[in-house]
Amino acid sequence: MNRLANESSPYLLQHKENPVDWYPWCAEALLRARAEDKPIFLSIGYSACHWCHVMEHESFENPQIADYLNRHFISIKVDREERPDLDQIYMQAVMAMNGHGGWPLSAFLTPDQDFFFGGTYWPPTANHQMPGFDQVLASVLDAWHQKREQVLEQSKQITTMIASTTEGQSLEDFDGEVFQAAAQVLHNQFDITFGGFGTAPKFPHPMDLLLLLRMYERQTQDAKQVWETPQTTEVLQMVEVTLQRMAYGGIFDHLAGGFSRYSVDARWLVPHFEKMLYDNALLARAFIHTWRVTDHAFYSRICEKTLDYLMAYLREPGGGFHSTEDADSEGEEGKFYVWTPAEVSEVLGEETGNRFCQVYDVTPAGNFEGSSIINLPLSFADFAEQHQLDKDSLMKEMREARKKLLEVRDQRIRPGLDDKVLASWNGLAIEAFADAAVLLEREDYALAAQQAAEFVWQNMRQEDGRLLHSSRHGESSLTAYLDDYACLINAFISLYRVDFDVKWITRAVALSDLMKQHFYNPENRAFYFTADDHEKLIARTQEFQDSAVPSGNAMAATALIRLGQMTGDAEMVEVGMGAALGAVPLLNRAANAASQSLLAIDTGLHTQQTYVLVLGAEDTANQRVMQRLKKQVPWDAAWIVVPATFEASNTPLAGVLQGKVSVDGQPTLYVCRDFQCELPVSGEAGIASALAILE
Repeated sequence: MNRLANESSPYLLQHKENPVDWYPWCAEALLRARAEDKPIFLSIGYSACHWCHVMEHESFENPQIADYLNRHFISIKVDREERPDLDQIYMQAVMAMNGHGGWPLSAFLTPDQDFFFGGTYWPPTANHQMPGFDQVLASVLDAWHQKREQVLEQSKQITTMIASTTEGQSLEDFDGEVFQAAAQVLHNQFDITFGGFGTAPKFPHPMDLLLLLRMYERQTQDAKQVWETPQTTEVLQMVEVTLQRMAYGGIFDHLAGGFSRYSVDARWLVPHFEKMLYDNALLARAFIHTWRVTDHAFYSRICEKTLDYLMAYLREPGGGFHSTEDADSEGEEGKFYVWTPAEVSEVLGEETGNRFCQVYDVTPAGNFEGSSIINLPLSFADFAEQHQLDKDSLMKEMREARKKLLEVRDQRIRPGLDDKVLASWNGLAIEAFADAAVLLEREDYALAAQQAAEFVWQNMRQEDGRLLHSSRHGESSLTAYLDDYACLINAFISLYRVDFDVKWITRAVALSDLMKQHFYNPENRAFYFTADDHEKLIARTQEFQDSAVPSGNAMAATALIRLGQMTGDAEMVEVGMGAALGAVPLLNRAANAASQSLLAIDTGLHTQQTYVLVLGAEDTANQRVMQRLKKQVPWDAAWIVVPATFEASNTPLAGVLQGKVSVDGQPTLYVCRDFQCELPVSGEAGIASALAILE
């Protein structure tokens, strides 16, 4: 075994028996590179990455390649989920050099950590017009020894590019037409037949979908807000067609629920089968809020199936959520998920089995390497109509069939589980569960959100209150990054709406203070990805562009705007808006590259309002008013609910709640806009009349 045998990361442990003399990222490896004047080979991946497994088997288990690496390079293996700071820096470098990136990320560094060459996957020897990894190693080594001056000059130029930051922006720099531009770009890329944006491979783009949904709501709520292109119906159509086609496709697990990371084809049929916590959290929110807007039960069902999957398969006993299920099982991608007609009929019997195969596209020829990925070419309604069947009976039969098949599938050898708990991804999951708990009135979702939040709060903090990034098997480690703080602050704000326990706001404020103290750059009013006392790397970056997850800076902006509005802290809102506006230069180049920043800006521009409900003496009246509040108050407004006897003086809500009391023992509503409150409205009838104006 090599040095990785002592690591906790499941990804690093996958490589512990490679003949490559791997180091984790550590001072010892960097010192040895300097002492021996050797270039560093840095390989970054994650446990569920299919092509990472392929490159390991082909190259890192190859004795000849391993020997060459061991003699001429210092080899370092990094889990991108544990060290997103390193991944962010060197992915920028690879993309700047090649125009594209991905994992495994393969980078060659100087002993001073500067990047000078890199790519992604290479086969062990040349094939299919790709250079072999053996050729790449030889060429890099030749350049290191024969063209050292050019190598060092290029590496310093790339480092300078990565380390550059944007100038601070203000509202005067922001052109509101960027919203229209983003919608138009998405409209131009939209696949009207299969949904989604662009061609294969096709990714879910949940932040873009949530932005389009917000635009639709603005168009329908505010007659003064005119979006010239695309039209209102087209904005919602992009969301609905995409979510429907994804849910019908093979990217969705029709037996257990949950989505794979992306589809290799334009139809959403064949996924890369890894199932990530962050994808499912973000997509669950896209589905539940589409249900909120459309009242179409299809979307709430898919949201529930997605969250039920997370609870059943990615949740650990302490309440935290694990990171990933792998694409591969028994060394084959997708083997766990696919079926043949004979396998289906063996479980369901011939009649139901044949009908299931017809409904779910399970054929003798298969649609994936001789077997079939379960998917729905037709909706149940269309299938029932074509075959002259009763739709409700068909749906009941298929529901029972899926349950039986899942029981059998769960007995197969499962894909590998990456069981580390990441603070940022858990924040995304907590927010999804919290939103669904409120909208669907699901107490189990509320409990899941609360328990996950408590897990992180109790187990993933240092003595000084600062967060840790990762936890596995009871051990938490790694100083937290910006998105850990930002995602958890947002999660705690959303959790407050579940149970109106002020502790969530208190915790959110505590984390926001730490985030501003250690990550904020007042010179350009944006946040760094790493803390001010983080390990010194070649660059301290600021992240504005969304990837598969929203950028840390955008999530920080969203959190501060929401929290400032809730607590009446205008300065906090201003800091949040400044951070969101940091994305303006990027948005001016690529209008849909930072959808979460646009969501944050929109929140700051449109929802300077807070609804404070002071409860009365009668519980039933209180409950009815609270239900009305949840249904009629704009979702992105701030809600505060407190009992008449609530002591606010030692809480972050003290300023907002000052002078607010229950009138005559009745539930009493205060509506505040731009930090100024109107006269209170009390009693069920009065509150109902006040809220009716919002409809």
